[in-house]
Amino acid sequence: MTTHSTTHSTTQSLHPSLDALERYYDAAPRSSARVEDFGPLTLFVREGDAGWPFYARPTPGHPGPVTADDVDAVRARQRALGVPEALEWVAEVNPGLRAAVEESGLGVHEHPLMVLDPQAPPAEPHPLVRALGAGDPLLHAALVVPRLAFAAPGTDVGGAGVGELTAAIVAHAGDGLAEQVGERIRAGRTAVAAAVENGLPLCSGMHNPVGQVSEIVAVGTLPAARRRGLGRGVTAALVADARGAGAATVFLSAGDADVARMYASLGFRPVGTALIAEPAGS
Repeated sequence: MTTHSTTHSTTQSLHPSLDALERYYDAAPRSSARVEDFGPLTLFVREGDAGWPFYARPTPGHPGPVTADDVDAVRARQRALGVPEALEWVAEVNPGLRAAVEESGLGVHEHPLMVLDPQAPPAEPHPLVRALGAGDPLLHAALVVPRLAFAAPGTDVGGAGVGELTAAIVAHAGDGLAEQVGERIRAGRTAVAAAVENGLPLCSGMHNPVGQVSEIVAVGTLPAARRRGLGRGVTAALVADARGAGAATVFLSAGDADVARMYASLGFRPVGTALIAEPAGS
């Protein structure tokens, strides 16, 4: 039996946005996932075959402790379900959880957690960027772009271009993701924007509002189209849409420090560190 444990922190004395973000993190997955209770940890399990797999997070308000045994139990359940072994949390809110996670054998990735300054002025719209509705014929292609982007992370121009995108669009045809995201768009739970050139999306992203909080996620640029300001343009469009829909808090997690600098140019400010735990090598 492992013995290391950690108690949950409160958000007192932390950045005031973190409390709203913690409530959001618990609420957002519930619209498309079922919830399984593991005491100090909550496991979100995707409903249906389409969409992205979910993860486990610290249970809001649970006093702890969280042990490596708790993490092991969640991982065993994830393996039984055939879903990725993954946990996500905010370092500043649950500062001791990392030790228990690492004792369980998972690797931890750090990502700057950033909230939009409410006083940040709107950015100029990018001429290639537009919103995609639920029935847009480019929605499927737009949702494929981040797969290629995240397979080659970073901001450097890469090799994957239009040819690779076209092949990936065909390979993922019929995966059901566009239909699922389309339903979320119709319900007002997701908005999608893309930079489109010559009939193909070169960059895309989305935001997912819950009440007055929305997270910008899955902003990815086709590697061969990087360094053209497309990611910035898509993010700016998502910010404008979220604000227009009444979001008081808009936030995101940056892939790395270079990406964080781009987001900072739009008015996002660091408030903490988002941690993602996965098996070593993932």
